Amino acid sequence: MNTRRFLQLLAASGTLLALCACGQSAKGGGVTDQSAYAGAPETADFKVKPTAQLRPTDQLHAPTPTSIPGGKVIDTRQLQQALQSGQGNPMLLHAFPSPQHLPGAIPVVPAGQGGSFDDQVQREFGQYLQQATGGDTARMLVFYCQGVQCWASYNAALRAIRMGFRNVHWYRGGLEAWQQAGLPIQGENSQQMPQQTPQQTPQQTPQQNSPQTPQF
Repeated sequence: MNTRRFLQLLAASGTLLALCACGQSAKGGGVTDQSAYAGAPETADFKVKPTAQLRPTDQLHAPTPTSIPGGKVIDTRQLQQALQSGQGNPMLLHAFPSPQHLPGAIPVVPAGQGGSFDDQVQREFGQYLQQATGGDTARMLVFYCQGVQCWASYNAALRAIRMGFRNVHWYRGGLEAWQQAGLPIQGENSQQMPQQTPQQTPQQTPQQNSPQTPQF
């Protein structure tokens, strides 16, 4: 399945617009004053229980748990080291709509929405990952989104875990933690990564040639 087909999935229906809530406001997130968590570090513990169920699309902006069933949480230092060493051949997967992203990240925005593990998104995403990884279920996949109050990458990681990928990492701190560490990002109004920087590890799909996440 080609990349464009997956990225166009459900775009016309308007459901992807709710993903923008990761950077704006919550709807039914179960937290009365989320501004209290603004700027929280990637290690912040909000006492949210991890779940193996997908978070509803209209509740993606809310404090997240500190672990994910079947996967591993990776922090900024660990991710930077993995990208520099290339160990595990890490593939960065960008799961929310934003003009900015980590260097070399592949946009998989639709995978961040809620739903079920037998829906069309799951089937299309499965085909996409099969193609992107060459069927290597041991490939290191790293999902991220805005920060510790964004569930989109959690959902996307759960989808990959359910497909049988055995080396799934959730970068909970996301774009915010990466920027707070003073590391380079790509995209609109962002610091561009020097070409020699080893972060450009994933080279499996044509999207690596695109500097920005597709806009919907």
